[in-house]
Order: sequence, then C-alpha cells, then structure tokens
Amino acid sequence: MNPIDMVVTDLNCENLGISRLALMESAGKSLSDEIAKIATFNFSKPVKIAIFTGSGGNGGDGLVAARHLLNRGYEVELYMLSQDFKDSNALKNFEIIKNLKPMLSRLKINSIDDLDNDFKDYIIIDAILGTGIKGKLKNKVKNIIELINNSAGFTISVDVPSGLDPLTGDVYDIAIIPEYTVSFHKVKTGVKIAGEEKVGGIVISDIGIPIEAEYFTGSGDLLRLKNRNESSHKGNNGKVLIIGGSLDYHGAPAIAGMSALKSGADLVYIASPESASDNIKSFSPNFIVNELEGDYLNLKNLDDILKDVDKVDSVLIGPGAGLNEETGKLLNILVSKIKKPLVLDADALKLVELSLIKNKENLIITPHLFEFKSFFSKLINDDDLNLNFKEDDYEYNKEKILKFQSITRNIKGTVILKGHYDLVLNNKKLKINKTGNPGMTVGGTGDALAGLSVSLLSQDISSYDAGILAIYLNGRAGDLAESKLGDGFLATDILEYYGPLMGEIIK
Repeated sequence: MNPIDMVVTDLNCENLGISRLALMESAGKSLSDEIAKIATFNFSKPVKIAIFTGSGGNGGDGLVAARHLLNRGYEVELYMLSQDFKDSNALKNFEIIKNLKPMLSRLKINSIDDLDNDFKDYIIIDAILGTGIKGKLKNKVKNIIELINNSAGFTISVDVPSGLDPLTGDVYDIAIIPEYTVSFHKVKTGVKIAGEEKVGGIVISDIGIPIEAEYFTGSGDLLRLKNRNESSHKGNNGKVLIIGGSLDYHGAPAIAGMSALKSGADLVYIASPESASDNIKSFSPNFIVNELEGDYLNLKNLDDILKDVDKVDSVLIGPGAGLNEETGKLLNILVSKIKKPLVLDADALKLVELSLIKNKENLIITPHLFEFKSFFSKLINDDDLNLNFKEDDYEYNKEKILKFQSITRNIKGTVILKGHYDLVLNNKKLKINKTGNPGMTVGGTGDALAGLSVSLLSQDISSYDAGILAIYLNGRAGDLAESKLGDGFLATDILEYYGPLMGEIIK
C-alpha cells in the first residue's frame, strides 16, 4: 500500500468515528501480540524487550506496545530518541508512560546518549521512523541504526524498517535490517519491493481499520493537495484554459473559471465565441478571455485555441459549448491534438469520440449517469445500469461497482461519475464520495466541479487524486453552503468554501 494512501486511510477513519488515538492503541496492542508470538517461536528462554522510539506515530505505537508487553510479564526498556513528540497521539501515550511512576512494573526508561549494551537475549523493537522518513537521516538516528544493526539483539521493525523508503524500498543512507517487519493493515509498497534481505519476514497485523476507510473519501484525502513553494511566482501554481461557451450559454465557462481560481489556480484563460465573451468578461476581471469568431465554437477557432493551449498547464473542454455540429468537429480535433492534462465535461461528453481519449492518462471526465451511458454506449450491454446502491447488501453493491469498473477500464483516465453516491474510477482503483446534498441539483454545480478538477490537474496532481479531491471538496462545499443558506444556495455560493476547506489538512 502506498504510504500516502495509508495515512489518508488512517485519517479517514476519523470520518467513520474511529479516532487516531484508538487506532494507535489497537496498533500497539497488535504489535505486542505479534512480538509475543515471535518471541515464543524464536526463543527457548525469557527475553527482555528494548523499544527504540522516534517522535512520530511510529514511536507512539512503540509506547503503547510497551504497556501491553509489561502486562504480559516482559521486562521492557524504552530508548526514546526524543521526548518532544511531534505526533499528538504519541505525546498522549508518553504522558501515560510518565504517569506510571513510581513504577510497579518492570519498565526502565534509559538514556539514548550513553548506551552500553550488546542486547544479547533482547528483542529490539524499531519504532523510530516507520513511514515518516524524510530526506537525509540525522546523525543521531544514523548512529542508533548502526548500533542496532551491530548488536546481538533480535530486531523487529514497526511498519517499515527505519531508513527504508516506504514507497520505493530504497535505502539512501542506512536502514535497520530486521529479522521481521510487522506491517499494520497492509504491507507498505516499499516493504513489498525491498524483499526479505532488507525487511526480514513480513507479518501483517490487523488493527481494526474497516475496508470502507480505504474506499470512502474524507478529510484525510486533503493530504493529496500540493503545498505551494514559498519562492513561487505568478503562474507557478497552475495555469488553466477553459474552452466553452456559446450564443446560448455563457454562465457555465464563467462558473468553471471562478471555480479554478477559487481552488488555487494562478491564471485562468477562457476561449469562447464572441457571442458569449462579453458576458464572461463581465463575470470577473480575473479572467483572460480570448474572444473567438462566431456564435459557436467552430473550426476557424482551431489555431487561436491551440496558441492558448501552449500557455497553460491543463485544459477543460465543454462547459456551455452547445451541440452545434461544427463545434463537435472542433472539439474532436482539439482532443486529438492536446497532450496536456485534460478535463471533459458537459457538452464535450456528447460530442467527443471515446476512441480519442482511450490512452490519455492525464484525463478526467465528469459525467452524470445519462452522460456516462451516452459516452460509453458502445461498451454498455446492461439496459438497467443504474447508480442505486443498497445500504446493507454487500453482494449487490460489489456487483454494481464491478459493472462500472468493467466499462471504465477501457480508458486510462479517471471517471468522476456523479450521483447520490459519486464514484471515482481509474482502472482497478475506486473511491466512493458521500459528500453533497439535494440542493446541488441547482444549475452550475457540475461546472464548478469541472473547474475544480482542471485547477487541481494544473497543480501537478494525478488525474485520480485530482478526481478524488474535486468530488470531495465540491460536495463538502455544497454541504457547508446548504447548512448556512438552506436549499436556495447557488453554484457560485459553493465556490466561497473551497479555500477554507483546502486549508483543513489534518496534521
């Protein structure tokens, strides 16, 4: 499992009512159970336990394990690299350890600075870094890793051996070489790649995370957002182009443009026919509007639009474009020529040929069910294909999801399928979004979603992650608008909540 996805899953447990403190308690208890099994299997006489902890969540897991191992009758020694715990739940467990004084159990808290122990007849628990490795290791950490590797102790790493990259399995400096690695919930990607010589035997320990925490969107997904570089300047955080509008529709590209700006894009270009351009300009002075010849998008506009494509990081095609035959010809040519991250929405889903987008990985399409059936019509054999899930019928819901996955696997991009429960589909990957409310049937909320999607793509976020973020944020913003304004809120009201929500990343 990708370490980012694991952290996201942990955080999304909060949305299900399972606190991170409860998960840490479960992880520590599970770790102590696995240590006891390993000790019984590998040692014929009693052993002591030496637990080395870092300042993050991995260290907190070690502190919880210490309590449970003491209750099992083990003699436990703690070696904390720091008592300044950065993880709030680890800090709470350190407070518990301090509250155990005067000691009535066999626990020793030893200094890390004057270690004089070869750890013979010890099990050493590596709870130093886990998935929290960032950049080069500090000398203090390197020295401890070296000491553990050179000791006579039997080493068990928690989640990921300290010093091993949890994503790639590479060791850039030095890493613990354990006899076993105990991974919580699922094996991390880097541990799987690294192989036994780097991670020892792998033990997977269940800590009570429901499978739904992996598949439901939640506030933890905000970790997928990119941080702005402090030295960045205008345009570094996303430039988008919106191609749409027509004689009949000018609000859609304007709402999409404001959505892109409100969700962090630096610059928004809008290429629109002259029949819609003045109204789009009047919507906001923040837009850079390219006024194109004609009442509808047409083949004469091709060269002008391609010049705009060269200026931006991502492109949205479709809002308010209409269904003019020549507009369709233009959009199909544009889709075949544009190599940049792309979003197709609204009328583009009725005009663009499926065959043109099959191999585009940096692609998001945003259909509701009717548009989905139309776009994928050649691949759909089920006349009763619908989005009606049953709250308590696992087999029915599984079959429903597999049907949609079998269709969307025919393209490499990401599909945001809008419904009561929204689906984000990309090959075998799936997310289910439960944010949003009936008030979002008001016109323009789909345009807001499309603008949010293209903005996130412009910020160097993958199509799948951008799809997850877009549908979650749009729905959450709609829920906030509904709670404040009732059912009479507008699509433009939703946009005001994007910024505050994107600042809600759980630390």
